[in-house]
Amino acid sequence: MQKCDILLIGTGGFAQRIACDLAATANAPLELHCAGRNSLRLAWIKTAAAARADMFARPVRITTHALDIAGDGLAQLFARLRPTVILQAASLQAAAVIAGEGNAWTRLVRDGGLSATAVFQAVLTSRVARAIGEALPQTRLVNCCFPDVVNGIIAAMGLPVACGIGNIAILAHAFAGALEGAPRPKLQMLCHYQNIAAWRRPAAQRLPPAARVWLEGREVDDVFAHFAAVQLTPEPVIDISGASGVTLALAMAQQRDWSGHAPGPDGLPGGYPVALRSGRLELELPEAIDRAAAIAWNAGFEQANGLVVDPDGRARYTGRLHDVLREESRDLAAPFHVADLEEVCRAMVALRGALQQRA
Repeated sequence: MQKCDILLIGTGGFAQRIACDLAATANAPLELHCAGRNSLRLAWIKTAAAARADMFARPVRITTHALDIAGDGLAQLFARLRPTVILQAASLQAAAVIAGEGNAWTRLVRDGGLSATAVFQAVLTSRVARAIGEALPQTRLVNCCFPDVVNGIIAAMGLPVACGIGNIAILAHAFAGALEGAPRPKLQMLCHYQNIAAWRRPAAQRLPPAARVWLEGREVDDVFAHFAAVQLTPEPVIDISGASGVTLALAMAQQRDWSGHAPGPDGLPGGYPVALRSGRLELELPEAIDRAAAIAWNAGFEQANGLVVDPDGRARYTGRLHDVLREESRDLAAPFHVADLEEVCRAMVALRGALQQRA
């Protein structure tokens, strides 16, 4: 049986960034496997990652596998490879929708928020999580697709998910990179994905709510002023978000301790400071806030506008998103149970197709 430290699923730009950064930074022998249904993209990702491993003299070997997540080959592939970590980056909705325009679907996402895409982001990850549960209960699943919300759906289905990447880590690394001093002060933050959009605008146009940031345990009073020099792009910032999970994935694969920030740990809403200790990923909060308060702060964003998953597995749209979705489909705006995710996704695919045809 061939060794597999990390299995990366997906062939888009996000998966490519992860593969290339793993190949450029791994400082110990790494068996990286990449899987997806687009054979040309798989071949390119292997070529690019292997080239980066060579140019940076990194001990990384890349192997590819043809895989259609819609098929029945997931559990078989997992059982054969027995990966230590699975990075799931395949989605039915491209992240570029956040910068799209020109049709009724992009307008609905703009007006209602990214949780309009949650079922598209969740359905493939749920299939991966189910296959892990069937074949490899010890494998760590890191979901790269809208984890602030999707991981709650996966957990409510009774399926395993360790955490996500990106989102909170985007701002955590961007903010830390703007700090001065040697060593830089310890940064801890709470951040929901809805806090990120402000940083895509010029500094003078940023509006609250902002992420909450602590430096050496003391909360920053005005986050917008303190980090005014930080600037994100309107399109997905994969140069940060894709890379942000690399150190965590390597630590998981190599069974090392690690600390940083991650969205959706154990299915929680939003993002938190976390630490990997003796194989366990746990919250590492500032002393000024406890676990219940941190979770409540993050959960408040989707409760006001987005998609909330109740403990009984009932998912419901809220706020402006509910209203704009209801204008297009009363049925899809209604609550649904996470067990019906596949059926709901098929209906949402049909609605998206119709809206994309409308100017």
